[in-house]
Amino acid sequence: MKSVLRFMIYLIIVVIVVVGGGTIGFISTMNSGMSIYDKSAPELKNVQVPEYDASKPTVAVLLANEVTEVFDFLVPYEMFAMTEAYNVYGVAPERKIKSLTGGLDVIPHYSFDEMDMLLGKSPDIIVIPFMPMLDENQYAPVREWIQKHSSVNTTLLSICNGAENLADTGLLDGKSAATHWGDVNRLIKKYPGVQWLKDQRYVQQGSIISSAGLTSGIDATLRVISDQLGDSAAKKVSEQMNYPSFEYVLNPHMEPFKTKLSDITYIMNNAFQWKKVKAGVLLYNGADELDLSSAFDTYGASGTTRTLTVSNKNEPIVTKHGLNIVGRYQIENVPKLEKMIIVGANAKSVATEDINNWKHRGNSSELLFLHGDASERFAMEPAFEDLAEQEDIQTAKFAAKRLEYRATDHLNLKGNAFSLEAFLIPVLLGGLTFLIVLFIDLRFIRKKKKS
Repeated sequence: MKSVLRFMIYLIIVVIVVVGGGTIGFISTMNSGMSIYDKSAPELKNVQVPEYDASKPTVAVLLANEVTEVFDFLVPYEMFAMTEAYNVYGVAPERKIKSLTGGLDVIPHYSFDEMDMLLGKSPDIIVIPFMPMLDENQYAPVREWIQKHSSVNTTLLSICNGAENLADTGLLDGKSAATHWGDVNRLIKKYPGVQWLKDQRYVQQGSIISSAGLTSGIDATLRVISDQLGDSAAKKVSEQMNYPSFEYVLNPHMEPFKTKLSDITYIMNNAFQWKKVKAGVLLYNGADELDLSSAFDTYGASGTTRTLTVSNKNEPIVTKHGLNIVGRYQIENVPKLEKMIIVGANAKSVATEDINNWKHRGNSSELLFLHGDASERFAMEPAFEDLAEQEDIQTAKFAAKRLEYRATDHLNLKGNAFSLEAFLIPVLLGGLTFLIVLFIDLRFIRKKKKS
């Protein structure tokens, strides 16, 4: 009986150590992905703002004071801008550098007050990305601005877990909505007044439209474009993006994703892959917003990779459709990297100066031209495939599932079946803890009792 009790005590200690170590690792990884801009800010006086055309409807894509989901912000912004039929602006409570998940930082075009003064009315469309509500005082202005501009004349479009931000305003009470499959059960409990639908890529309720996880936001955005500009305009944007799932725009019904045992790979990567791959993402003028998102929301959100933004100079970089982004590091002071990711099919010609400067500095990191031979593919697909080679196939598969990307038959995944590191570390940690506890017991506790 004493032996059984002693073994149970050993086991409890081992579990506490392994779970504790994993929890610390998971929290550290999450905090890294949600980090706020903390570098010396560049000169912001000459920030470029797309010209306002009073004859066009205006789209305001929101940024929180703390952090905003990178895909949810970048991709709808680009899609509306691609139509050339809208004024499209990044808007935040104040015009200071705002952070996106994965470490990409954006300078808003306007503050909320400036947007109100410019328009003299509500924006025609407000895009609501997922913005974690971490600090009430920091977040409150976002909630209040959405509520202020909610009317039948303004389309409210929530992307992924931006549905939580929309539900937080009370505007979804009594309505149906969609959100990310991984959070829908939590939101069912938190907002019981909303009818949460699990089998729809997007849900349209009058002037409110909510999308399910991440790439479902493409379907919802195309739906809004189709409603306002016509099917041909929506199809043109879809084709320019090489988006393979336009059928969901016409019929958003889907087979819901469910949590499976294989999803534990994501948890284990975040918790126990303690040595993250350090990958730079080169920021250059003219970079495509969707291409950028494919780096941050695939690698940076996999639990395996820390993405660092790198620019040639400490000054704002202007993306293809007029966003001002900022590198946290410059080429001369970036930490040692395992790889440098360069997005965009035309990067070698568009970013020649930046790439040459990187090479002339003598950097030995692998240069990965992520979309170099993928000009006819959807931007996320090469990222999934490279992630499989860098890490493992199961990590890449979950990345696609997390993004609710359905066209997985387009992928050619090669690599290890699963992460040896993420699963081996807790086993080794548990075994080592057991041996240490056994040694202490035999060397000190039992010996003391015998003496």
